[in-house]
Amino acid sequence: MAEITAAAVGKLRAMTNAGLMDCKKALTETGGDIDAAVDVLRKKGVASAAKKAGRSANEGVIAHYIAPDSKSGILVEVNCETDFVAKNETFQEFCNGIAKTLVETPDADLEALRTAQVAKIGENIQFGRHTRMDVSGTGLVAAYIHTGAKVGVLVEVGANNAESTSKEAFTSLVKDITLQIAAANPVAVSREEVDPALIQKEKEIAEDQAKGKPAQAVEKIIAGKLEKYFQNTCLVDQGFIRQNGEVTVSEHIASVGKELGDEFVVRRFLRFQVGEGGEE
Repeated sequence: MAEITAAAVGKLRAMTNAGLMDCKKALTETGGDIDAAVDVLRKKGVASAAKKAGRSANEGVIAHYIAPDSKSGILVEVNCETDFVAKNETFQEFCNGIAKTLVETPDADLEALRTAQVAKIGENIQFGRHTRMDVSGTGLVAAYIHTGAKVGVLVEVGANNAESTSKEAFTSLVKDITLQIAAANPVAVSREEVDPALIQKEKEIAEDQAKGKPAQAVEKIIAGKLEKYFQNTCLVDQGFIRQNGEVTVSEHIASVGKELGDEFVVRRFLRFQVGEGGEE
């Protein structure tokens, strides 16, 4: 039997990121053949991943990738079993790599990447959901991942003039919009986009609260309640947090547009929070 040297074990571990004992056993099994040992570990990694697939993966992170030209971007939720792993820098880099892969190679074999990572960290890993944005017309896509990677935002902001998108005032505006979405959690860009079912629900609540009031007062109460609802849940109607709500997001966008001699519009946004949704 070939002698299994520490150098061979170290080399195999560097190639596979497997544990020392696993590497030694694989080399023993293959008579010291490193290439064959890699195959053995890969097979064990797949078996290991299969065993872990039934375990609950309720923790995780939101990752993102924005293409260099800022014309495409993606948010991805990757789930794992423990918060300890979710906070691990290597795991977060893996998740960001998955996001990049999905933008650059949408048909990549993610399962092979997943099982390799399961073998490496020893936890079940699942890809929860992902959504991609591509700019329509002039504008850019930007993202923000909140500290801890539990909340992520992706937004598309349009402009009339292409040159505006490279100016610092515009990129700062877009960054501020992502921060607004992360913190204030709007349900839609504008009131015109709010789900009619949500508006109806708010009307019913307002009507119930206004019972017993004169008809004219009821109408005003309902209108006031709905206006308050839109101000709280529609992005452009929300108070702009960076200015303590003294102006609305819409007013701030218009102000920056005037400064640059352009008009800007938030076309759409996503806000992912770990564990809140399924596959999209």
